[in-house]
Amino acid sequence: MLDMKSRAIHTGFFAVACTMAAVQTQAAPVDFSNLVEQVSPAVVSVNVVKKMTQEELMQQQIPEILKRFFGNQVIIPQQQAPQEKTAYGSAFFISKDGYLLTNHHVVEDASKVTIMFNDRRELDATVVGSDERTDVALLKVNGTNFPSLRAGNVDQLRVGEPVLAIGSPFGFDYSASAGIVSAKMRNMMGETSVPFIQTDVALNPGNSGGPLFNQQGEVVGVNSRIFSGTGGYMGLSFSIPIDVAMDIADQLKKTGKVTRSYLGFNLQDLDRNLAESYNLPKPEGSLITNVQPNSPAEKAGLKAGDIILKFNGTPISRTSELLNYLNRTMPNQTVQLEILRDDKRRNISATLTTAPDDTPAKSDATAQAKGPVLGVAIRNLSPVESSQLKLKGGVLIQEVKRGGAAAQAGMTAGDVVTRINNKLITDTNDFVQAVSDLKKGQVARVGIIRQGTPAILGMRIQ
Repeated sequence: MLDMKSRAIHTGFFAVACTMAAVQTQAAPVDFSNLVEQVSPAVVSVNVVKKMTQEELMQQQIPEILKRFFGNQVIIPQQQAPQEKTAYGSAFFISKDGYLLTNHHVVEDASKVTIMFNDRRELDATVVGSDERTDVALLKVNGTNFPSLRAGNVDQLRVGEPVLAIGSPFGFDYSASAGIVSAKMRNMMGETSVPFIQTDVALNPGNSGGPLFNQQGEVVGVNSRIFSGTGGYMGLSFSIPIDVAMDIADQLKKTGKVTRSYLGFNLQDLDRNLAESYNLPKPEGSLITNVQPNSPAEKAGLKAGDIILKFNGTPISRTSELLNYLNRTMPNQTVQLEILRDDKRRNISATLTTAPDDTPAKSDATAQAKGPVLGVAIRNLSPVESSQLKLKGGVLIQEVKRGGAAAQAGMTAGDVVTRINNKLITDTNDFVQAVSDLKKGQVARVGIIRQGTPAILGMRIQ
């Protein structure tokens, strides 16, 4: 098993925006030709028009000859570079009435989304909803009688079982690649709590959002990302289990957003030494490292140092399993937890509440009607982020537009705004209200947290 934490220094996870490379003979233990023919009509390429990042815009201003000598340290003023780019991904139909699944990162910040069928037909698609935490997005096209795919049983998927992926790597549509299931319930702590299916199927940029099939032609996963030190395929690919993706899709279809349950604690896996210190025969369960004040966990009597061994009677071997169960439990439900404390097992009932909304919110649209535009995109802090920063609230700056008031003040993406003048900022509503009260020509004091360190910026309102 990979040591994710130690390897992450030299390698990293890369989201890939489309499906797989050409079939490698040695990676195809079974003949998938009939299956590919049957399921291909329900798989589509996704063309996305989205805004370019500030870094990408800067790169366009540096002639290649200067890059060779000076890298990215020189900027040559020239004609305004294009503000948009075209990206590619994959998607697949989950219903005959035009609903499709893809990845959040494929359609994130998209101004236009188009899908293309295997017969070269194109249709405009709308984004019904998108969830960053699970990297799942739901699309919709107008029409009926579309070919749709069946969802398989992920619980029956076995390590070593052959699987097939179809997608559009690097924009090459309807490419197929095969491999085996390498592991299940693979968790990437700090990024997401999705219990990924790990395979050795060749995924490359353009594969994201495409389906992963079992031998029966049923979808068992949504291809999402790779683990790589180079940016290219290195034999470790990760797919979102289809049951997780469908749960998210159902919520997005009904409300356009995802509502999550909340207990209010931080968890980690046990290693050999910790297991021995708790007199456990092997590393199992999930260790509570922190309980947030006034949280459902605290009210239930959970404490830091407790080990959760069972969730509603189901044994927990690692934290990813527990997080998966919690994420798929709706708010206001009561769950039964078997814990280990002081060498004694005990049962605790805990009632989950609704997690604070962490859906990204663009402030400019709202603030423009009520006050000055700062040139930022914001969202609420997640409970985990608030806990790590030891804050009761705050607003995360996701994007800073070049030349705007926020940029001129020195604000950068990743800053957490905690105060504007004398007003405490706990969420995006507070932020928008505080901005609406600012007057042209005024210099506002903006309290921020940057990389864990408090700072105050002076922001002149234009």
